Amino acid sequence: MKLPGPDHPISITPNPRRVNVLFQGQVVAETTRALTLREASYPAVQYIPRADANMALYAKTERSTHCPYKGDASYYSLPGTGGENAVWSYEAPFPAMAEIAGHLAFYPNKVEITEA
Repeated sequence: MKLPGPDHPISITPNPRRVNVLFQGQVVAETTRALTLREASYPAVQYIPRADANMALYAKTERSTHCPYKGDASYYSLPGTGGENAVWSYEAPFPAMAEIAGHLAFYPNKVEITEA
């Protein structure tokens, strides 16, 4: 486990805007409670509470990855072509990233994410 710091900064802030996530034209998540995670030089990622996602559409997959800063990520697919492993979640993140527990993130090349 690594801690965020000056060499690899990570910040998590509430997003005051409404965030919508669409997959093939269907709303799969919609919230006013998104968290914006900014990590080093990577693009910002919106983390959506599971309660604000239509979890009936999501199928957990066998894929998993490890981030030394956030922990182990689980993946979900959405139904339809191109939806494989489109969503990830840190279900038990490291303590420094505890805020993103119970949230979902989406690959922007697989879904449409809008903010209003």
